[in-house]
Amino acid sequence: MARNVRVLVGHATAAGSTQGIAERIAVGLADVADVAVHPLGPDVDPTGFDAFVIGSAVHDQAWLPAASDFLRSGRAVLADRPFWCFSVAGAAPRGPISRVVVGMEVRKIETAFPAGLRPREHRVFAGIVAMEGLPLWGKLFWRALGGSPGDHRDWPAIDSWTDDIAAALGELSRDRSGSPADPPTAR
Repeated sequence: MARNVRVLVGHATAAGSTQGIAERIAVGLADVADVAVHPLGPDVDPTGFDAFVIGSAVHDQAWLPAASDFLRSGRAVLADRPFWCFSVAGAAPRGPISRVVVGMEVRKIETAFPAGLRPREHRVFAGIVAMEGLPLWGKLFWRALGGSPGDHRDWPAIDSWTDDIAAALGELSRDRSGSPADPPTAR
């Protein structure tokens, strides 16, 4: 397949979890697109890309400033191109309480996105949890939600989401090359 679609997998990471997920996503997209992985900052220019997968660590129910700033500065480009995003939080929604907390967190994060800029999909993945440096109330809250320290990244879920994005990018690539889509399979 011709790789004529350029994809930016951009990330804002605090301790490496988000960067690791971004790198994994980039590897999964490499068969269908020309992929560049970059930490987000003022030097990242979105104009050379056809699609975006943007991720950030979540602190205090907000994306890190580098990711939020990228959305604001690149708004005009991102609004006209396929765009997915992911957030890396301490926990993935498992029980009913954590699902509610994560759902509230996603809504708060998305309200900070520039007006009119909405991704095709926004996923939340768990990251690596280190309890060192957390205040006592933070440790207690984390434990009350059923959290524990360690690497909680769900690689199969990340790979599955990446496969979904790859399929969408494959369609974009076919549309750009003028090749007809594959005929539907009889069932």
